[in-house]
Amino acid sequence: MKAKKILFITQEMIPFVPESPKAVFGKNLPKSIQESNCEIRTFTPKWGIINERRNQLHEVIRLSGMNIIIDETDHPLIIKVASLPQARMQIYFIDNDDYFMKRQMSLDENGIPYEDNGERAIFYARGVLETVKKLNWTPDIIHCHGWITSVTPAYIKKAYQDEPSYANVKVVYSASKPEFKMDFGKHFVDCLPFKDLQLDDLKDVFNGKYGYDELQKLAVKYSDGVILDDSKVNKSVINYIESLNKPMLGYQEPDNFRQAYLDFYDSLL
Repeated sequence: MKAKKILFITQEMIPFVPESPKAVFGKNLPKSIQESNCEIRTFTPKWGIINERRNQLHEVIRLSGMNIIIDETDHPLIIKVASLPQARMQIYFIDNDDYFMKRQMSLDENGIPYEDNGERAIFYARGVLETVKKLNWTPDIIHCHGWITSVTPAYIKKAYQDEPSYANVKVVYSASKPEFKMDFGKHFVDCLPFKDLQLDDLKDVFNGKYGYDELQKLAVKYSDGVILDDSKVNKSVINYIESLNKPMLGYQEPDNFRQAYLDFYDSLL
C-alpha cells in the first residue's frame, strides 16, 4: 500500500513559538502521523515572535515572489523553511511584512485581537495553497488546525477545486473552543470571495454575525470531516456539524490520538 500524502496546515508549533496546547499538538500531530508511514508536508505562519536565527529559518527564493491580492492591495508572499532534526521533518513558513513580521500571533502586546486577523487568515490560506501547487505535490488529506486555517477549506473546495493538486483531496478541520472574542466584521467577509468562492456561498454562515463560531462554521461547511480539538467546543458549532451530517471524531487525548486520526482519515478516503 502506498503511503498516504497528508498536508498539515497548522497555527502554532513548538519549538518555534512558546508552548501552548495548540503549539504542542501542532508539533506532535505531523511528527506522529509521519511515523505511521505517511508522506507529509507541514505549513505554519511565520509569526513575528519566531526567532529566525535561532531556529535557522531561510527563505526559499523559488517559492517566494508572488503577490496575493486582498481588498485590492498586493501583499507579497514570502516562503521560509526550517527543519525539525529530531523528526527529520521540514516546516514551511508563510510570511509577509504586513501580516506577520514584527507582530504577535492572534493578540497584540496588550492582549487585543488584531483587527485584520480575518485578512491574515485569507493570506495564510491562499499562500499555503499556492505554494503546494508550486511543490507539484498532491495530498490525499489536508488537515487544518487552528483558527487561522478556518477559511482554507472553503478555498480548497470552491476556488481551487479544479486544480490537480486539490481535485480529489479530503479536507479535515479541527474545531476548537474560541481562543479570543472578536467580531471579524463584514469587511472580512467581503474580502473572502476569490475565483469560484462567491458571497452567495457565505450568506448562510455569516448571517449578520461575524464571530469566532461563524468562522468555524465556514470551515465545517467545506470540510469532509471534523475533529473536535478539545472537549469544550461550543454547542452551536457541534449542532452545525451534526445538521450537515459531517463525519465527526470526538476529542482525543494527546497521548493516544494517532490511531484514531489515522482511522478517521481512512474512513474519508
